[in-house]
Amino acid sequence: MLSEKEENMPFIWCKKEDDKRSLQEIIKEEMDVIIKFTHTNGAILFRGFNVDNEISLEECTSSFPGNGLDYVGGNSPRTKLHNKVYTSTEYPPNLFISLHNELSYASSWPKFIFFCCSVPSHTGGSTVIADSRKIYNDLSEELLNEFKTKGVRYIRNLNGGAGAGVSWQKTFETDNKYEVEEHCRLNQIDIKWRSNNSLQLIENRQAIVQHDVSSEWVWFNQADQFHPSTNPPQIYEALMDCYEDDVLSMPQYACFGDGSFIPLEYLDEIREVTRKHSVYFTWNKGDLLVLDNVLTAHGREPFQGERKILVSML
Repeated sequence: MLSEKEENMPFIWCKKEDDKRSLQEIIKEEMDVIIKFTHTNGAILFRGFNVDNEISLEECTSSFPGNGLDYVGGNSPRTKLHNKVYTSTEYPPNLFISLHNELSYASSWPKFIFFCCSVPSHTGGSTVIADSRKIYNDLSEELLNEFKTKGVRYIRNLNGGAGAGVSWQKTFETDNKYEVEEHCRLNQIDIKWRSNNSLQLIENRQAIVQHDVSSEWVWFNQADQFHPSTNPPQIYEALMDCYEDDVLSMPQYACFGDGSFIPLEYLDEIREVTRKHSVYFTWNKGDLLVLDNVLTAHGREPFQGERKILVSML
């Protein structure tokens, strides 16, 4: 039985008692239908198929066309569990994760992202999704023109193994500086080694893209998430006080691609429009959520107690 909020989910595919096929078999046999739903609705939730661990998630992911992706260079704290399967995030459970399209700050990104529920939380922890086409269409012309023209610059400062934020060793899954430098060269990331073995990454990217199949324009960036104003007011104020003379040394920061500041009223508008189009659902153990990563942004509500969601990408 779906909750009131769940009735607004894009498409839910429930297991039928008389259908003896495994989810892997269904995916292979119904691929055209499944891809159509993801392109039309942006997301599809498979329920009742017991996809609740890294092995079953990988089996389902590998049934889709394409190769699994590593999360090397990614911004969210994650742990690799098996081959291309990771924990979804290790971001503190008491904080809201704002909606975003996975790796939209990178030079390339996954077409599809797969989440499965191993342990649902008892309190909170809903996944939040939003149609990136609707967000784009609802933003003001002034804001869109600024972002179209200037793009977004993402700055990350990774510690050398201790300190605020995450380390470059965990981010790039290596202790070898040459491997880090080569990865950044191949992915158009400007880098600067700094004191205390820390590393600064600078990436200039687009703010909007067209879907490769439908050619629809979508809002596709993480400017509001990388900007310190994404934090609760007291944390934001503390960060601004701490880094008053050098905001570019924050663990992460975003500005326009030309280096100019993004007005707070633009960031407020982005968040308000995203909230307007946000849809929530409560996880059941064994659920598999497949997102078209360009068409659909995702986030997470705070939660209490145990919660374990796994992720893989194509």
